[in-house]
Amino acid sequence: MTQEELDALMNGDVDLDVGFEEAEETAELPESSEEPQEHQYYNETDVDKYRVSALHSWPPPPPTDDNKMVHQLDDVTKESEQKATQIFDLIEGISNDLGKGEKDVKALQAIIKSNIDLFSTLSEKFPHIEAFKTQLAENENASQGLNDILEMLQNGGDTIMNIMDIMQYQDIHRQKIERVINVMRALSTYMNHLFSGKIDDSKRVSSAVHIHGDTTTEDVVSSDDIEALLASFGQK
Repeated sequence: MTQEELDALMNGDVDLDVGFEEAEETAELPESSEEPQEHQYYNETDVDKYRVSALHSWPPPPPTDDNKMVHQLDDVTKESEQKATQIFDLIEGISNDLGKGEKDVKALQAIIKSNIDLFSTLSEKFPHIEAFKTQLAENENASQGLNDILEMLQNGGDTIMNIMDIMQYQDIHRQKIERVINVMRALSTYMNHLFSGKIDDSKRVSSAVHIHGDTTTEDVVSSDDIEALLASFGQK
């Protein structure tokens, strides 16, 4: 109901029974058989149907935990730090295994070297015994194999160190996100102070539903509001 209709009602120019019947008939609009378009769901007030889209800037997302920006960023920094710690623990375990493998290989190399010295001496003193020459050749091959294994373990250790250096950037990224969080929180605090008032919101007069000059074509006063208004007049 517009302001003009409300003025006519107050002046007694409108039959209340007829007016309410016409309002009810007007309110009963035929249901549309068309399927809702996809973009209509972006204007849903139901938080379960709301979807963020770069194509629509209104309405803003509902203030759920999934849409609170600082809340989400806090979760990202917390989870990334936890995962990074787990990764560092695994890398440290692998590095320790590689270090232990190097020590074991070096211990075997000492034994193989001793065998090579022994069979070299025996082969020189007993050149006609082929077993000494065979054992010498086998130990020399084993020594070369151990050298290859040791080199592989050392390369693995170097790779682990490179991975740990790269993982340091995760901490830098976390610090950048925390800096963004601090800026957002500072802006939030600033805006709260900027829009603060001396009057408590609970003591403020409620805003008018309709002001002269508005272009809205919808009913701005419900039947319940009119009945309450008339009832208040009757009590005076």
